[in-house]
Amino acid sequence: MDIIVVRAEHVENYKLEILFSNDKKKLVDFSTFLDLHSYPQYNKYKKESNFKKFKIENGNVVWGKDWDMIFPVDELYKGKIN
Repeated sequence: MDIIVVRAEHVENYKLEILFSNDKKKLVDFSTFLDLHSYPQYNKYKKESNFKKFKIENGNVVWGKDWDMIFPVDELYKGKIN
């Protein structure tokens, strides 16, 4: 069985607490990723009000109508994104 994201909650700044299908929770900080990656599709999420507009689709956390920002679930599960 693959692990998927069940729920995500904004905690503060660029941190989300993510609940996975195996009932494990991880706190994931996206600030370093956003600081290091200056791409047009990511830049708007450097504004916290836009960052908070994520949703859960197909078992993952996504941002934007066309999934401007999405991360592998296994990285989210480790609690560290690259």
